[in-house]
Amino acid sequence: MKPLTTIRRRLCAAGGLALLLAASATAQAQEARWPAKPVRIVVAFTAGGTTDILARAVAQKLGEKLGQSFIIDNKPGGGGNIGTAEVVRAAPDGYTLIVNSVGPISINQTLYKNLPYDPLTDLVPVVQLADVPNVLVVHPSVPAKTFEEFVTYLKANPGKLSYGSTGVGTSSHLSSYMLGQRLGAEPLHVPYKGANALNDLLAGRLQFMFATIPSVIQHIHAGKLRALAVSSPKPSRSLPGVPSVAEKGFPGFEAGSWFGFFAPKGTPASVVTALNRAVNDVLPPLQEQMIREGADPVGGTPEQFGAFTRREYEKWKEIVKASGAEAQ
Repeated sequence: MKPLTTIRRRLCAAGGLALLLAASATAQAQEARWPAKPVRIVVAFTAGGTTDILARAVAQKLGEKLGQSFIIDNKPGGGGNIGTAEVVRAAPDGYTLIVNSVGPISINQTLYKNLPYDPLTDLVPVVQLADVPNVLVVHPSVPAKTFEEFVTYLKANPGKLSYGSTGVGTSSHLSSYMLGQRLGAEPLHVPYKGANALNDLLAGRLQFMFATIPSVIQHIHAGKLRALAVSSPKPSRSLPGVPSVAEKGFPGFEAGSWFGFFAPKGTPASVVTALNRAVNDVLPPLQEQMIREGADPVGGTPEQFGAFTRREYEKWKEIVKASGAEAQ
């Protein structure tokens, strides 16, 4: 007959194993029925910007489809690094996500020294939401009515034109830098934080800038700004009739923005798959609205999005280094 203490030990061990199996089964069940509670979507920029607008539109549709609230939480600052770092540190359980853009994902590693994380490895790409080309806009006081006339005017007035950007090293800044390099011209760069650049352009204190289409499309339609060219390889469906810089004699010119969903490293593959599927399902009903507001819907697989972000990193790394841009 076995000693009583031995029996008790085996019973305790069996009980402990049962608890572990039960906990594992519960976790798997919760994972399988994701989302089982509200989901927080961090936006690393201020409310009302392009990232925020896209995130809110998609979040609403996801909530309707999946039966849970998808709550936008704006965490601006540091060129998107503050909000991005918060999601990198978040629990990888599918209940903290981020809608992020080209800057924090593919530019800031080169622009900022000693960034304490790598967004390409510390975040999981889920799905690309949209491509958002930058558009070259000028104040109506600039006499150029076409891109060709603008090029002629810029070359004829060296040092007299200034352009704004949403910050050093942003796609807004680097788009203008790339154009200046191709033209052999050096207009004055005036960096701003956020929307103040657009305010000064509208007031005529700046002559031109590259801006995301959603941020300026209403001003273009109202005649307050003149659109001359877009930075995507092909014209945008949001601005029919506006040519691309590439097709106007600058092949390879591509300097737009893009936006997509990311999750913390370690997020279960089943959650990534479920979110990817849901976003791909809600993008088609949003297509007309997104195009009207300046964004081209994309969708696709996590693998496609991951490969795309790495290509973007390699491209922007060379441009940032050539420009000499460093975060202030």
